[in-house]
Amino acid sequence: MKKLLITGARGFIGRHCLQLLLERKNFEIHAVSRKEREKDWLDVHWHKADLLDSRQVPQLLAKVKPSHLLHFAWYAEPGKFWNSIENFRWVRASLSLLQAFSVYGGKRVVVAGSCSEYAWENGYCSEESTPLSPSTPYGICKHSLQMMMASFSEQTGMSSAWGRVFFLYGPHEHPNRLVSSVILSLLKDSPANCSHGKQIRDYLYVQDVAEAFLALLQSEVQGPLNIASGRPIAIKEVIIKIAEKLDRKDLVRLGALSASLGEPNLLVGDIGRLSEKVDWRPKYSIDQGLTKTISWWKSRLNDTQ
Repeated sequence: MKKLLITGARGFIGRHCLQLLLERKNFEIHAVSRKEREKDWLDVHWHKADLLDSRQVPQLLAKVKPSHLLHFAWYAEPGKFWNSIENFRWVRASLSLLQAFSVYGGKRVVVAGSCSEYAWENGYCSEESTPLSPSTPYGICKHSLQMMMASFSEQTGMSSAWGRVFFLYGPHEHPNRLVSSVILSLLKDSPANCSHGKQIRDYLYVQDVAEAFLALLQSEVQGPLNIASGRPIAIKEVIIKIAEKLDRKDLVRLGALSASLGEPNLLVGDIGRLSEKVDWRPKYSIDQGLTKTISWWKSRLNDTQ
């Protein structure tokens, strides 16, 4: 059986990938965490290691010797990750991981990138035609790693792909992110203060994101691919849909917050390459995804009461 090492396994995307992998049983699953393994995932081989410690990375790869690597681990604190110096530490850590993966026989790696690698003024982002001109340390570091990984793969013969994630939502999302924060405010009978919401974005349910990454991992496609829905939607429409499902439109405060400076009006991913080369398409509509997300947050709140 093929052996997979997944980093960021406790994170937003990683935990959903783990669940799918456990259901399909087509990999021997190894996961790395700085904490002890989770008790309810006993079929996962958990390894305690700090990827930011360059001494621990070769030791981990020498022990596991995975054939496949799915790399999600990165600094992702909402509101802070865009400009954090931690991004540069994760470039170095990721390079050490890739080098050790190759040394110990790794064959196929897929890494999570970001739509922030693109020049946002273009609005509609295509892997083949949209300029890559990131404006934040986060985007710059992600794109730098992608270019170095592509060159490293070419030199070593290692198969690699890069999934550029757009906007995602769903169960286990950080409570300070847009969709989760609106749901939580309304469930607690509190006003949901938002910007004008006219910005058009590309939202994809996290289960679909996980499915896309696993499909990409098991394909032979190389290079960058957008992980997105390909369906533009105004942020205010997402907010109103949530409010309607909870029957609390009276608590929505559009325009109560200022929009971020430099925020693009349009940011949508072209998923033609992912659909054609990997044969993947989203399963969940925005309505289905929001319904499932609301249900999860309701159960979460009930469990804590």
